Amino acid sequence: MLFPNLTHRNTCISKQEERRQRIADLDAQYHEPSDSRDDAILAQPVATLVANVQAGRIDPSDVLMAYGKKALKAHAETNCLTEIMISSAEVWAKECNRQGPLAGIPVSLKDMVGVEGWDACIGYSSLVGRKHQQDSPLVRLLRDAGAVPFVKTNLPMTLLSFESYSDVFGRTTNPHKKKYSPGGSTGGEAALLAYGGSRIGIGTDVAGSLRVPAHYSGIYSIRASAGRFMKTGILASMPGQEGIPQVCSPMARTLEDLETFWKAVVSMEPWKYDQYCLVMPWRSIKFSSKKPVKWGVMWDDEVVVPSPACRRALEVVVNTLRSHGHDVVSITPPSPYEGLKLAAHLLLADGGKTSMAPVRWGESLDAGVRQIMSMFSTPRWIKRFYTWYIRYIKRDEVYAGLIEGWHEKTVAEYWPLVAQREDYRRRWFGMWQEMDLDFVLTVPNALPAVPHNGMKEGFKACGYSFLFNLLDYTAGVLPITHVHAALDRMPLSTKFKPRNMIEKGVYKMYDAVEMHGLPVGVQVVGRRLEEEKVMEGMKIIEQLLRKDGMAYELLKT
Repeated sequence: MLFPNLTHRNTCISKQEERRQRIADLDAQYHEPSDSRDDAILAQPVATLVANVQAGRIDPSDVLMAYGKKALKAHAETNCLTEIMISSAEVWAKECNRQGPLAGIPVSLKDMVGVEGWDACIGYSSLVGRKHQQDSPLVRLLRDAGAVPFVKTNLPMTLLSFESYSDVFGRTTNPHKKKYSPGGSTGGEAALLAYGGSRIGIGTDVAGSLRVPAHYSGIYSIRASAGRFMKTGILASMPGQEGIPQVCSPMARTLEDLETFWKAVVSMEPWKYDQYCLVMPWRSIKFSSKKPVKWGVMWDDEVVVPSPACRRALEVVVNTLRSHGHDVVSITPPSPYEGLKLAAHLLLADGGKTSMAPVRWGESLDAGVRQIMSMFSTPRWIKRFYTWYIRYIKRDEVYAGLIEGWHEKTVAEYWPLVAQREDYRRRWFGMWQEMDLDFVLTVPNALPAVPHNGMKEGFKACGYSFLFNLLDYTAGVLPITHVHAALDRMPLSTKFKPRNMIEKGVYKMYDAVEMHGLPVGVQVVGRRLEEEKVMEGMKIIEQLLRKDGMAYELLKT
């Protein structure tokens, strides 16, 4: 193209106008305030809605209308939507399986989920207009179960961010505080669910892209181990990258809805739709009354100490479990810092070339991605000198150890990294066996939601989530509390001394007064393919918090 920047600009304008027009063309009822019938529908858990649709007490079209209205309101507040499929969903709702396990339930989808006849540009302007030729297996399963896909949601171009911005669709904001991120890369889903514009959404996770948005936005998610949830037909910014497998998993507004959805999907035998899925029916988990559940707590990932707000949330959970007779112990696992380095070098072994290939000249990059690509494009001899400077002059082994591996790998360099991954997994397995743990508890991220463009400093601080992608563990996040301006200030008695440049950069963003009211979650980790067990662990925590009068309050809109 002679004028690639103009092409990019015009594509973005055209795509945003298409979205605006699709909203404007909807029936006038979608633009009216919710009425009492809508409110009654929105208040019902998924299981109740399904039962009412199956019994003929509620029509799926009425459910779609209620959630369509709410989703459009959420979009007006947060810019969370990409593809507005509501006009097509009206037909799908009339034709849906009214006896299926998800009868009449509107389901929102991260932009990368393939739906026949709709774009999945994942934020790249060069991919706009490439409509999917067929439904992904996941969408086919949802339809067969009676569900109604109705909107797709925003994400960051390249998917390598805990923010959700692209030139194509703009920036999604946190429904709790507009100046903050709802998370990424599944940030549009998180914002929509937190606002109440959907009850069930589908996202993906390669470094925390489900769990960090759940933490930032105050919702629920369980990151499945590879093979447990459907994957085929879902786009990726790095297709073929298997060092840290991308997994697809659900998110929900409530834990009850998350469990209902998981059971419904597995009841549909997803392995018959997608060859990627393991044949694993949903299992009933019962803990022995003779042996207390044992929880290990990872307080620090050796890179960034949890902020006061995030540590307080973790302490609330630990203290609650102990007060109710659970066995809770602090753990010293195989080095989390080593895991972060290894995961980063595996994920970007191609030097970032694959995720950057569709990027047009002049297309905006996420603040963190810009720094990553700058490092990759720097000549090796300069990076060696910079690493030497960080290690021996700045005395920062943590940051030096991380950046010295930021270069494109040859096959001969890559295979040893995979071998190191397997040995690292072996050591973690040994710790679980030796300590006889049921779960590991930790924070999902060192900070609550970051301010916009916070990934400039925050992209390196992903160890609390990225670690469990490397291990391929099942990991869930549930909201616990909110940032409190007084309770979560940095201690005044002692001056905070960052241990490394990463920690120093992250703590520039922490301000309990400004962050007051933002959600704070806790991460519940199980071993590989323990989705049912992690669900039970999350239920234990939520039930005990509710019993003690500390139930999390969802955002009311």
